[in-house]
Amino acid sequence: MFDPTIYFSVLAAMVVLAVIVFVALQRITPAYGLTFNPKWGPAIDNRIGWVLMEAPVFFAMLAMWLLSPRRGEPALIVMTSLFLLHYFQRSFIFPMLIKGKSKMPISIILSGVIFNLLNAYMIGGWFFYLRPAPQYPVSWLWSPLFILGTVIFFAGMAVNIHSDSIIRNLRRPGDTGHYIPRGGMFRFVASANYFGELTEWIGFAILTWSPPGAIFALWTFANLAPRARATHKKYTAMFGDEYARLHRRYILPFIY
Repeated sequence: MFDPTIYFSVLAAMVVLAVIVFVALQRITPAYGLTFNPKWGPAIDNRIGWVLMEAPVFFAMLAMWLLSPRRGEPALIVMTSLFLLHYFQRSFIFPMLIKGKSKMPISIILSGVIFNLLNAYMIGGWFFYLRPAPQYPVSWLWSPLFILGTVIFFAGMAVNIHSDSIIRNLRRPGDTGHYIPRGGMFRFVASANYFGELTEWIGFAILTWSPPGAIFALWTFANLAPRARATHKKYTAMFGDEYARLHRRYILPFIY
């Protein structure tokens, strides 16, 4: 399963696919949330969709950890726990807080499951089976890279959760209108929630200092940046000058 030749071929393929996906998503807007489109096929309740899309990676990573002969290494325990913490929140907490009756296309769910499982394969394969054995001694937990990456990771998680809360509370019960999210990192970007998630995985790439961590961060940008651009265009079309006057970027403050 974790043959080095196959594994590193998958890593290389994921880099190429990230570039292709980034380009493709400039023209194709994934149809969920603000940009939902029934043309993407059958859809189910948004809450169930998020659980089905995010939970498989949580259980896949947990299984690889528990089955690995390296499962007791302190640095791996901490880093894997950070990964699982993110996906526990996204799989089992975030969906239960969603308000309204939005739907998610099954096609989006399936593509998300595949993407997430590939990331679990990359990260878990490196952590538990293929990385050089001396890479993560217990002293890694107080190394500058680990500390810096962990701070960035939790900062990103805080921004992500706070931004989701802002979006979730834009409407009062029974209201179906659309409003411009304000406050927090929404002062700078159209999709502060995506900025928070991207920041998380940049932090994770730093704290693990690993090829799959860097590729995961690259994929996060390739996947979320075009969605942030589509959200920006949607807000511009819906709110016109009121939104344009805010001078927000898509996902990276002051940059993009």
